[in-house]
Amino acid sequence: MDKFVITGGHPLMGEVSISGAKNAAIAIIPATILSDDVCRIENIPDITDVSAMIRIIADMGAQIRTINKTTIEIDPRPIRSHVASYELARHIRGSYYLLGALLGRFSHAVVSMPGGCDFGVRPIDQHLKGFAALGATYHLDGGMVDVRAENLSGNNIYMDVVSVGATVNIMLAAVKARGLTVIENAAKEPHIVDLANFLNSMGADIRGAGTDVIKIFGVEYLHGTTYSIIPDQIEAGTYMVAVAATGGDVVIRNVIPKHLESISAKLIEMGVSIEEFDDALHVTRTCDLHNCKIKTMPHPGFPTDMQPQIAVLLSIAKGTSIINESVWDNRFRYVEELRRMGAQFSVDGKLAVVEGIDHLNAAPVKATDLRAGAAMIIAALCAHGTTNVEDIQHIERGYEAVVEKLSALGAEIRRVHVPDDNNSRGSQAV
Repeated sequence: MDKFVITGGHPLMGEVSISGAKNAAIAIIPATILSDDVCRIENIPDITDVSAMIRIIADMGAQIRTINKTTIEIDPRPIRSHVASYELARHIRGSYYLLGALLGRFSHAVVSMPGGCDFGVRPIDQHLKGFAALGATYHLDGGMVDVRAENLSGNNIYMDVVSVGATVNIMLAAVKARGLTVIENAAKEPHIVDLANFLNSMGADIRGAGTDVIKIFGVEYLHGTTYSIIPDQIEAGTYMVAVAATGGDVVIRNVIPKHLESISAKLIEMGVSIEEFDDALHVTRTCDLHNCKIKTMPHPGFPTDMQPQIAVLLSIAKGTSIINESVWDNRFRYVEELRRMGAQFSVDGKLAVVEGIDHLNAAPVKATDLRAGAAMIIAALCAHGTTNVEDIQHIERGYEAVVEKLSALGAEIRRVHVPDDNNSRGSQAV
């Protein structure tokens, strides 16, 4: 068991480069199962969710060749099994993308129910509705989802709610189905577009990704490809907030500024200066932070995956701020950790009211999920004193080399190993 030990009060300064997008990678890696040849994937982030997905498809028979730290080659041709390992797949949310990929290749898929962060149920009813519309049947057995079809045929599918996961899964299942599939009320997130671009680079015919209507003309064959994953929108947003929280001055490189517009708009509203370049942002904060209202929405709205991070910023902003979480239930579990550091939150269901205070104080805290863990790091960076952040395995699911990147910006952060029989949770911050 490891923890991060962070001493606050050091403004972040310098430059940081953003890694490949986690959410794109965990969709694109299973998508290679559909290919009839070798796929070379570049800008792969070195995070545990990605390594877990690679292990799953390798266990199924895919041949994996590591070219360098950010590039791998996947040969899916040796895969013969339509069953994903329960033990490997049950720990990550993205494991459900194997359903669409295996269904598209073998017309049969058996995969565990999704895992990942535990801040609400992850229903897959929209996924199953889409599969059924394509001609599949399904049943649940012992925590496994079994989906099969004699033949997959295109159809019109209307999503009752905007679902990134269901949009991805239907795209994967439909890309080799006979005829035309139309997904209405589709998700529009950047990684949806990235997946469509990846599949199209292999010969798929997908149109409209990034809008709420996606059309997929089925093809019989997908050839190999070389493809580079987009930069991670949420990692970039996390560093933007960290710079603002510490009163820093940082150039954030390898980003797509358009993907960050909803985040940039709120930070500017709060008094942060942001200068855009083609593939970089210059973020600075020299004045007091102002309160604002946040409502999480599907893309292009403010992303739910940035809600805990910006909550830290609101906790040290002047005045009263309101957060409306419209995407996930139970995403405010991290609030109790911030209260330990002095933050003033009141939560009622999906609504939080934040009373800004002068500063946070160090306290022992834990990462309750991936993005909450990022919020704890930001809180520790701007707090008075030294904070221990535990349960960091959640953070490493989605942030590459966070200690190295923050240290290079001047943060005082180190990773400390704690023996299992010496839990530091009860200790006081120094």
